[in-house]
Amino acid sequence: MTALVVLTRPECGLCETMLEELRALAKQRPLPQIELVDVDSDPQLQRRYGLKIPVLLIDHVAICSVRLDREALLRALRA
Repeated sequence: MTALVVLTRPECGLCETMLEELRALAKQRPLPQIELVDVDSDPQLQRRYGLKIPVLLIDHVAICSVRLDREALLRALRA
């Protein structure tokens, strides 16, 4: 399975909420590994997603931002 990448930054409450929701979903069904990437660690990521964090990516494609869209994530994993 491909990793789920969550673009985040330190002390981001929305990021923590998305991670908690992903971990809860992972208890209900198998999910790929969750990888955290600091959006400010890469100038391109910061320019593209800096104001939208957290952003959930699969294979470099944004699935959702700010809040977890569970249905969009499950659709992307089935595809």
